[in-house]
Amino acid sequence: MKKQLLFLSLLLMSGVLFAQKDTTAVDSFQFTIVKQNKITPVKNQASSGTCWSFSGIGFFEAELLRMGKPEVDLSEMFVVHHSYSDKADKYVRMYGNANFGGGGAFYDVTYVLKNYGIVPDSIMTGLNYGEEKHKHGELDALTDAYVKVIVKNPNKRISTAWKTGFDGILDAYLGKLPTEFTVNGKKYTPMSYAKSLGLNLEDYISITSFAHHPFYTKFAIEVPDNWRNDESYNLPLNEMMQVIDNAIDKGYCVAWASDVSEKGFTRNGIAVNPEVKKENLTGSDQARWLNISQKEMEDKIYKANSPQQEKEVTQESRQEGFDRQETTDDHGMLIFGTAKDQNGTKYYLVKNSWGTDTKYKGIWYASESFVQYKTIDILVHKDAIPKEIQKKMGLK
Repeated sequence: MKKQLLFLSLLLMSGVLFAQKDTTAVDSFQFTIVKQNKITPVKNQASSGTCWSFSGIGFFEAELLRMGKPEVDLSEMFVVHHSYSDKADKYVRMYGNANFGGGGAFYDVTYVLKNYGIVPDSIMTGLNYGEEKHKHGELDALTDAYVKVIVKNPNKRISTAWKTGFDGILDAYLGKLPTEFTVNGKKYTPMSYAKSLGLNLEDYISITSFAHHPFYTKFAIEVPDNWRNDESYNLPLNEMMQVIDNAIDKGYCVAWASDVSEKGFTRNGIAVNPEVKKENLTGSDQARWLNISQKEMEDKIYKANSPQQEKEVTQESRQEGFDRQETTDDHGMLIFGTAKDQNGTKYYLVKNSWGTDTKYKGIWYASESFVQYKTIDILVHKDAIPKEIQKKMGLK
């Protein structure tokens, strides 16, 4: 028994030592905040594909703070309910030749605010199905199966009841859309509450940077989640980055759509774009000598335990990533500041929607190289755009 206890003690001690070593490695990033703008608390989309709603709502909540208004907590699921319903209608009208799923874009949030209004999160949490956190696997499977049945048109003409049935599923899971509610003793409708916030939704501009369309024109980015076909202004890469930097410097936040499927986007709050040599070492003398596989080598590189050399991003390399579908429309977040690591490398402070049980309590540090390479589009207030760029865009 004593030997067993001694063995367990030694095992525990070694485990602690290994844990300390691992933590030290992860902590080797040392960040200094350069600028950060006001944001509302980090939320948790949990097991749902609704980052676009969380980031879009978080963007407008931050805009209200910038305008000097009180902090509000707006309902993401009000936006999701309306967007799912509209998406189903389009899917059926297009005979199933349209995107249908849980994804979306920043414009969905703007569209809902403009056309349907908004409600506080306390009025519509979207948790009407026995869960404490959002869990949309069942909801998404049901809605997907439902619209596919309607498109098959088994009655040889579509019934007048299908949309009521679809919205009934949304009501059961997310809650019925409020028509009237009270906040601080005052009655509102969703539209009157949205108007009371004081947002001018015409002031918000979507910007991207891709070479397959002319610069300083607008086009609908060719990604499935842009199902409303919203158009973005197309700027050269350096000018898109100027917009982000100017926005942060002037006190604005930036809604940021990006590709997070890259290994450089870690789950410990770091997003980097490391320089990786592409030669295949599998079976080579070097690989056998080092006793390491290609996968193990890449895993070590992409652990991002400390600052490292990053790729130099060009308009051409960015375009190649998009054209070859290596850069995809994965996730919406909120850029709200800048920082530098111990080597002086620039990072952007990013509010995510994966809860606060992460290294930096729900905040990510995304390197400038990563943002240059993996940005799909951004949403900003037009006044955050430098005047000389506004002129090129025809906004002045």
